[in-house]
Amino acid sequence: MAPPGLRLAPTRLLDSSCSLKKTLQCSCSFRGTPTPSVRWRVGGAPVVMNHTGFRVTSTTLGPWANSTIHLTKPPETGTSLLCEGRNPEGTHTLTILLKSGRSSLVAQTFMKGLIRGVFYGAIGVTLLFLCLVPLIAKHIRMKQAKKIAAMKAEKSPKIRARQGLTMSLRPREPGKSRVTPPPEPRILDPLPQTSSKNRINRS
Repeated sequence: MAPPGLRLAPTRLLDSSCSLKKTLQCSCSFRGTPTPSVRWRVGGAPVVMNHTGFRVTSTTLGPWANSTIHLTKPPETGTSLLCEGRNPEGTHTLTILLKSGRSSLVAQTFMKGLIRGVFYGAIGVTLLFLCLVPLIAKHIRMKQAKKIAAMKAEKSPKIRARQGLTMSLRPREPGKSRVTPPPEPRILDPLPQTSSKNRINRS
């Protein structure tokens, strides 16, 4: 009972927290007039002070009441933990949904493994790319060299044909004319003429 003249106040939750060290522990802090009492329920069942697997410590100071529960065993996934503060003026409750430490540990391990796998995979791909770059560059150079050689081979017959056509179209240089001098006239000696008289006598 509250002393006469004291202003009454319903129970109010001031603070709550949970932490995981060696064991899981949760705390609730209530305030009210008269000082509220604190109770815990796990999975809907009230927690007994000396219950196996749970340990509860409570303290009160004036209108404040603090209580902490220690779970010595890892809870099952989906287990509900209820903290209830009560006094004649009202009740205030807080429900906490527990998650198994094993499942969180498995999830953390999986995430760590996934991150490491992605990291090492990226390193491997980078190293492979760096090793393949020289081979790719060499292949490209060889391909370009073959292409240039083929283009030169295609151009060479055309160039030769053009050179031959140019040579055939060039005018030939006129040759120097040679003037053959006419043969020198020869002077023939006249035959001796016989007189008509001699011809008659011979006859």
